[in-house]
Amino acid sequence: MDVQSGLPRCSRHPDVETGIRCTRCEQPVCPSCMIPASVGFQCPDCVRGGSGTGHAPGANQPRTLVGGRLRTDGRAVTKVLMAVNLALFLAVHTAGDRLVDRLDLIGHAYYPVLGEVVGVAEGEWYRLFTSMFLHQDLVHFLFNMMGLWVIGGIVEPELGRGRFAALSLLSGLSGSALVYLLAPPNQPSLGASGMVYGLLGAWAVLARYRRSDMRPVVVFLGLNLLITFTRPDISWEAHVGGLVAGVLLTAAMVYAPRARRELVQYGACALVLLSVLGMVLVRTAVLL
Repeated sequence: MDVQSGLPRCSRHPDVETGIRCTRCEQPVCPSCMIPASVGFQCPDCVRGGSGTGHAPGANQPRTLVGGRLRTDGRAVTKVLMAVNLALFLAVHTAGDRLVDRLDLIGHAYYPVLGEVVGVAEGEWYRLFTSMFLHQDLVHFLFNMMGLWVIGGIVEPELGRGRFAALSLLSGLSGSALVYLLAPPNQPSLGASGMVYGLLGAWAVLARYRRSDMRPVVVFLGLNLLITFTRPDISWEAHVGGLVAGVLLTAAMVYAPRARRELVQYGACALVLLSVLGMVLVRTAVLL
């Protein structure tokens, strides 16, 4: 009696069921067809250059864990984010505090230096974004850049450039939105911490998915959360907002069904962006 397992059949041997797919074209491949690659296995057609039939356009592009294109430079977006942070850091130390007063995250306050009422509630929504890349203190800047470099180097190759950029920016925006929602309206906030904590959350989800040793992630995350809630003058709202967004977005990316992967991933990004919008609108209504 022939019992069907429900597994797909090899694209070259239709009578053979397999649970392995080519990492480039995602076609099912059986043990006699699979060819070891740097990441997973590839089918003979992709190894020969993708000249076989049944491949979608661009299917010969190597793919990351979540469907992004695999690149040789696994830190390209990380470097761009760090360059923006560095440029603003140098600009602050050239232009002075007046630039900080224009770009930091403030809900609603009167600034004597500027001589006007400023803040997100006044329509300056750009502060939610610019504050993500803004630093005044050298130690604060170096600490965040170290986290961005180390954790970005782990997460970006797994997600690919586009998804990593979306994760980083949405994590930072989520942190900013939670600060705006919960912190005193006249309390300024700045720094890339929300973004870095988003990458921390992504690292935890990826390690769990890969069934890697979770102890380094747990220890590193635990120490950072301990610092967050025990040291003064730290915006815990930015850290928590970024962490939650990073966990949710990465979970949606890695656990999305293959058949609807992009729909789930884009939908998760849209939902996080809508939650940011909702927090901003609610807080603005309260302040005004």
